[in-house]
Amino acid sequence: MLTRSTTGSIGLIETQYFTFAADEPLLLESGETLGPITLAYETYGQLNADRSNAILICHALSGHAHAAGFNAPEEPDPGWWDDCIGPGKAFDTNKFFVICVNVIGGCKGSTGPMSINPQTGRPFGLSFPVVTIGDMVRAQTHLIDHLGIAQLLAVAGGSMGGMQVLEWAATYPQRMRAALPIATTARHSPMLIAFDEVGRQSIYADPNWNGGDYYDGPRPNAGLAVARMIGHITYLSETSMHLKFGRRLQERARFGYDFETDFAVESYLRYKGNRFTERFDANSYLYVTKAMDYFDLSDERGSLLGAFAHSAELIYLVVSFTSDWLYPPYHSKELVSALSAVGADVSYLNIQSTWGHDAFLLEVDTMTELLTSFLNRLVKRFEIRPPSGSVR
Repeated sequence: MLTRSTTGSIGLIETQYFTFAADEPLLLESGETLGPITLAYETYGQLNADRSNAILICHALSGHAHAAGFNAPEEPDPGWWDDCIGPGKAFDTNKFFVICVNVIGGCKGSTGPMSINPQTGRPFGLSFPVVTIGDMVRAQTHLIDHLGIAQLLAVAGGSMGGMQVLEWAATYPQRMRAALPIATTARHSPMLIAFDEVGRQSIYADPNWNGGDYYDGPRPNAGLAVARMIGHITYLSETSMHLKFGRRLQERARFGYDFETDFAVESYLRYKGNRFTERFDANSYLYVTKAMDYFDLSDERGSLLGAFAHSAELIYLVVSFTSDWLYPPYHSKELVSALSAVGADVSYLNIQSTWGHDAFLLEVDTMTELLTSFLNRLVKRFEIRPPSGSVR
């Protein structure tokens, strides 16, 4: 077993909190308002003297602000992208000031449905307003302002994180220099909306859901676990499931001819579903999946070309994976075609992998080489100086 000293982790990291919109609530895309808003965030590395080396990392559906390092000495696992964030890694904290923020609507420190509604003194539940990817990004801009950063060197993220990257590029191109949307899409297909809806329906069907007002009693963990199981299937690929599980039985020599766990893949999915209930809120799952379904980069902009019309000056790295059937490569190729049509500087790589959608987290060596090369290009082009240690 690897010890903390040999993992190459950045070490102990403290989650920070920023509250805004207390006097002037944030206007949401739905027309409703929200405030005050607290954002949980973490930072890694140091700002350089001219504050030009900041990179924002956007997390996926089940992610959070804790992207790297450890929050406590006894924490068993590091942050969700620790393989790529830290000294000498792809997002090299010897060079860059890396930021990761928990989205609004989430359940890991940022304002969401399990937060206390200041008007009632009780958790929001379903009285929390519906939020969109655009709302999440707009909230992030307030944090970036708070940190005194006029322009990000890059915004990067995979899956739902990639949606946030695209929203940043389309809406705030002047606030960034490069965009790295990874394993993502400009809009959900009907099939993806259908998968999300089945997950939501599993939560609604749990007798403990109680219309979202369950915080004083038992939680709808059974429904949330099923939702996670459904989602997790879409993160894998048929090949990876064959390699990992095949038709292997779980602690049995033969079929039980009952409704207990026969196959290893069944045991795996149940484990993943149950573990998810220990760290995620069912209402947040409803809100965040709905935000993903609502996301359409061309909506109100006419087309993808219209969406990127004002962000052609950015430098893009678009990444997809051959076995990703959640966001197949044609989703990324559509982005690349639109970016090329508006004259953007765009690099595209469709990485050969058997890991499915999860490849952006699992293909560590390939991602490290690719991201390091791209970021070094940015450092050279924009003459980014390393941090001196005098600015935090």
